[in-house]
Amino acid sequence: MPDPGKEVMTEPTDADGDTTGPLAPAAGPVAPRRRGPAAVLGDLRAVDGALYAAVAATPTPTLDRALRRLSHAADRSKISLGIAAALAAAGPRPRRAALVGVGAVAVASASANLLGKRLVRRARPDREAARVTVGRHVPMPTSASFPSGHTASAVAFAVAVGVVLPGAAVPLGVLAGAVGYSRVHTGVHYPGDVAAGAVLGVASATAALTASSAVVAAARS
Repeated sequence: MPDPGKEVMTEPTDADGDTTGPLAPAAGPVAPRRRGPAAVLGDLRAVDGALYAAVAATPTPTLDRALRRLSHAADRSKISLGIAAALAAAGPRPRRAALVGVGAVAVASASANLLGKRLVRRARPDREAARVTVGRHVPMPTSASFPSGHTASAVAFAVAVGVVLPGAAVPLGVLAGAVGYSRVHTGVHYPGDVAAGAVLGVASATAALTASSAVVAAARS
C-alpha cells in the first residue's frame, strides 16, 4: 500500500483517464526541423518576389518617365561608353580611366550574358501579373533574368573609373545605382537579379584594374 504521507505521482491523463492523448509524455527529444539549401533559396526567392511586387504596387508618376528613359539609355552600355568617350579626350589619366572602364564593361557583359544567364536561366518577372504600370514599360528582354547585365556593366564601369579617378566615384556610383533600380522599376528584373549584377560588376572591375596594373608594370620594366 502506498504511504498515505507521501504524494503519489501518476501519469498525466485527459478527462477520460487516457494517457495516450495530448497530455501524454513525449516519446523522446524532438529533432529540430532541418533547413537545407533548397529551403533557404525558396525563402530568398519569396523575399525577392515580395520586393518586386512592392515596387510594382507603389505609384511614382513623377519618376516613371525618367527611370524608363534611363533604363532604355543604358541598353548596350551606351551611357558608360559615352562617358568613356568624353574622358578619353580629357587627358592621360582620364584616358586611362576610360580604357579601364571599357575593359571592365566588356568583362561584366561577357560574364553576365555568356556565363551567368546561361547557367541560372531564371525566367523574367511576370510584369502583367504584378500590374506594373504601363507608363514604366520598356521592351521585355528575351534573355534570362539572372543576373542583371545592365547593372553589372554600370557598376563595373563606375568602380573601375572611380579607382583611377576618385572624383568620379560618387557620381558614377549614383548613376549605376539608378540604372540598377530602373531595371526593377520598369519590371524587367527582380531585385535579386540587380544585386547579383552589382556583385558581378565589382568583380569585373577588379579584374580589369588588376589586368591594367599588370600591363603598366610590364611596360615600365
